Amino acid sequence: MGFMVRHWTETAKLTDAIRLDALERVVPYELIRGSAEAAAVPTQRRRKLPAEVMVLLCVAMSLFTHDALDVVLHKLVHGLRLFWPDPDIPLATTGALCQARYRLGARPLVALFHQVCWPRATPQTPGAFRFGLRLMALDGTVEDVPDSPANVRAFGRPDSGRGQSAFPQVQGVYLSECGTHAVIDAGFWPCHTSERVGAVRLLRSVGAGMLLLWDRGFYSCEMIEQTLARGAHVLGRVPATVTLTPRWLLPDGSYWAYISPSDPQRRKRGDHLLVRVIVYTLTDPARPGYGATHRLVTTLLDAQEAPALEVICAYHERWEIEVTIDEIDTHQRLLQHPLRSQKPVGVIQELYGLLLAHYAVRALMAEAAAQEGLAPTRLSFVHAVELIRIAIDDFHLVTPAQHPVLYQRLLRALARCRLPERARRTNPRVVKRKMSNFALKRAAPSAPSQRLAPFCAIVGILPQAQPASADLDAPAVVDDQLDSGCLVPCLI
Repeated sequence: MGFMVRHWTETAKLTDAIRLDALERVVPYELIRGSAEAAAVPTQRRRKLPAEVMVLLCVAMSLFTHDALDVVLHKLVHGLRLFWPDPDIPLATTGALCQARYRLGARPLVALFHQVCWPRATPQTPGAFRFGLRLMALDGTVEDVPDSPANVRAFGRPDSGRGQSAFPQVQGVYLSECGTHAVIDAGFWPCHTSERVGAVRLLRSVGAGMLLLWDRGFYSCEMIEQTLARGAHVLGRVPATVTLTPRWLLPDGSYWAYISPSDPQRRKRGDHLLVRVIVYTLTDPARPGYGATHRLVTTLLDAQEAPALEVICAYHERWEIEVTIDEIDTHQRLLQHPLRSQKPVGVIQELYGLLLAHYAVRALMAEAAAQEGLAPTRLSFVHAVELIRIAIDDFHLVTPAQHPVLYQRLLRALARCRLPERARRTNPRVVKRKMSNFALKRAAPSAPSQRLAPFCAIVGILPQAQPASADLDAPAVVDDQLDSGCLVPCLI
């Protein structure tokens, strides 16, 4: 059966017909209108660019990132105008679009982001859970913004011994679901703000049943305490400057140790937290990081329920948030170009629009993968963005009664764009850019050998020295927990 063409009445208004129907199941129009009405300035007439249309446009311009704002509007209504009663109906000018963006502000986009974005994986999603816990990851990134006086005052400009950066920058911190690459919470601050400050704020979206992964830059006893208080567990790397004394060796080569808070008064009182430490290296010379010693700290204390090797492999799923940031910065946005907005409120608005568009694409990919029994990470993000761009016009042209059929066709198209399964869980620290502290990248990294052993086969857990007898009586919690059969991180 073919598709039926959509029809419009003579009295219809173009602004009332603008939709993103291809994303309707992820970003419902009622939520868009509600967030816009909650923050819109009251007006006496219906404008060409009402608040809900501008919210849609802020999301759409993060899908059509290569186009100017007026071109994005033309693409958003292209399918509508083909069969509109007045084919020459004028659209808003570039100046009107700019004024409408700043009249809207950032609050509707922020509110919509927090209403829409939530974890998408189910226990049946391949690779999304370990030890019965949902894998989540924290990481930070910086975004270049236009070099305007207002942006410099609001966000600052990084500087070093080599001089100041070319552009002001925004410090962003993301909380992402590893199995689907869905960013469920985010925050943006001036560039000199510590990533850890932002990470503490994002713990508001961490809850029971989650295993939170982070790199060594986020390590702190306080962060672990707050995560535990929210019912989640932690798995992260430890900086080399942190001393971890073994208190109790476990059969799989890991050990229990105490960590102390940074507050001197609490340290003086003797406050400390019992955690589990795993020390390992990579034994394959062909792998990045060969021979280096890595230390992980986790609140998963039971070596039987969470063996050391499985914990190590679970930690390397943290690379999925690195891929997520790459999707946003490299493939969704213009590569190595700053954002569009000359004013700070526009920067925040644009960033949340970017995250909403990324989440919508990833949510559709997760649904398409679930129908085929695949991991969402096996589908191509680049192809998905292009297919959704094309589908926007299709939904405008087809009668709403047939949108479910069109939606299923889109999901099947997304599921056909598959990537080869990734086997490497580490990546070299190289960049193709001058004046960097990392090794200079002059050519593309050599392709991995097809004969590389699986990652789990080249992990070598390093044995630890037997703790002194004086230390063995330190974790008084050990005997109680062994008797009860329940191992829970405890603050003493």
